[in-house]
Amino acid sequence: MKEFFKYTLATICGIVILMIIAGIMFMISLASMVASDSAPAKAEENSVFVISLDGTVSERAEEDTPFAELLGQADMSVMGLDDLIKAIRTAKENENIKGIYLEGGASSFDSPATAQQMRDALKDFKTSGKWIIAYADQYMQSSYYVASVADSIFINQTGMIDFKGLGGKGYYLTGLYEKIGLKYQATRVGKYKSAVESVTRKDMSENDREQREAFLQGIWQHWLADMAEGRKVTAEQLNQLADDSIMVFASVDDYKAAKLVDGVMYPDDIKTVIKGKLGIDSDKTINQLTLSEVLDLAEEEKTEGDKIAIYYAYGEIIDAPLSSFSSEHAIVGSTTVEDLNKLAADDDVKAVVLRVNSPGGSASASEQIWHALKQLKEKKPIVVSMGGYAASGGYMISAPANYIVAEPTTVTGSIGIFALIPNASELVTDKLGVTWDGVSTNKYGDYETNLIFAKDNETEIRYLQSYVDRGYDTFLGIVADGRGMTKEQVNEIGQGRVWIASDALPIKLVDQLGSLDDAVKKAAELASLEKYYAVPYPAKADWLETLLASTEEKKGSYLDEEMKEMLGELYEPLMEMRKDRQRNRLQARLPFSLSIK
Repeated sequence: MKEFFKYTLATICGIVILMIIAGIMFMISLASMVASDSAPAKAEENSVFVISLDGTVSERAEEDTPFAELLGQADMSVMGLDDLIKAIRTAKENENIKGIYLEGGASSFDSPATAQQMRDALKDFKTSGKWIIAYADQYMQSSYYVASVADSIFINQTGMIDFKGLGGKGYYLTGLYEKIGLKYQATRVGKYKSAVESVTRKDMSENDREQREAFLQGIWQHWLADMAEGRKVTAEQLNQLADDSIMVFASVDDYKAAKLVDGVMYPDDIKTVIKGKLGIDSDKTINQLTLSEVLDLAEEEKTEGDKIAIYYAYGEIIDAPLSSFSSEHAIVGSTTVEDLNKLAADDDVKAVVLRVNSPGGSASASEQIWHALKQLKEKKPIVVSMGGYAASGGYMISAPANYIVAEPTTVTGSIGIFALIPNASELVTDKLGVTWDGVSTNKYGDYETNLIFAKDNETEIRYLQSYVDRGYDTFLGIVADGRGMTKEQVNEIGQGRVWIASDALPIKLVDQLGSLDDAVKKAAELASLEKYYAVPYPAKADWLETLLASTEEKKGSYLDEEMKEMLGELYEPLMEMRKDRQRNRLQARLPFSLSIK
């Protein structure tokens, strides 16, 4: 027994000593990471900025912890548009960075406008006289659009270019619901407000077809013009190639013949091309810089003059965080209102640029945000910068601004309201044999039950329709007040119709086609600022906050990715069904997604 206690005590002491040593090593590592973060970064002479076009590009991306890369947990597949543009500008100004290498071509962008903004930043980079080279095993269409700005485009000997135009089919679940005895009851205002059609029709309505054809053609014409300029061909030639792509591109050499690429080669050969651009010997190593390394080179933002806040509002507009597997960023109504109130009270902030990239969502949350913006506008000017989307509820929160700037291919408008209520009377009563009975103090005391389970609920549906009508009238008033129009004028261009910004400009839904920088300049002008600097809000979580983030949040993100991988095309409709149970009944939301590859 004495020996047992001796060995047990020795073991415990060993564990304690090991934990102390591990703690000391952790603190040393932590200190060195903090020190390395604060140390000035420097690019070696004759460096190349390598941008991977094999990930997902969204409005913003959260930072990984310093330990993430060490542990193999760094998410290199998600890139923030804000980081990419900042890094490209940094590379443009850094004399040691001689060019940009676009590697790979399977990126997906959260909207056509996101791809356009990245391409515009690369085009601006070339004004410095520096070069851009692109190479990939295969190019998805949006990645090729971005790569078309390069001085030279190369492809693998066994490569492929996805070049077929824009389009796609949506899912319609009505037939499925009929089989199980479920029916969705839709109340809406706006003949183009087609969000309800995926569960109330079996095919696309003519109004929805009209608006989709219009904005897809508009986006495609913008893309054709940009690609034609980059490849020194005509837009008509490219459009014909898209029509004939299945027949024309029998081999990889046909891409070169069609002037889509400048050369066909293996990966090792592209290194020789880049070394030639750098003027270095074939046995030398290319100094490569990643996105994070170039961001480290960025000079500290100047803080001379007055402050302009850039407030990022991106994702679906919701009343409260959705309890689901989804890890998508969202605009939470109460949180956003609180943030805007703080900006209104901050005397150091002289103007606000609201960066909107949202398909809309809860009509109630959208209206609360609109009200907070109205109050903010009384104290300082607001300029909206529209990203990929600023539609429906996304347009509602844009309407009170002094001025609206949008990218040419921004999807906007969709001024309309809808509500969807499932009716399960056939499923529950006819198929399962469940019946309902009860008492109520008032005539419509069981209103909710009747909507969902009663076969005869026409009165309740009429009431819900009047509720939607009232919401639409409020929406018309918000836009009319913000844009200096009458309700009748807004209704003419409303009706739930979706527009791209280049078409929205002449009908006064936006004031200018331009970038986030243009919006910042306009805000400075409206606030009469000579010297100014911009600060993003809300600030991104630093690496320590990310490290301390909840396990559930990380678990949700992981499960979300696993669900996407497992379900494929079924992921989106199934997740929409899950989210619908948690959404506000009254919705001002875009009926579709334009995520492209």
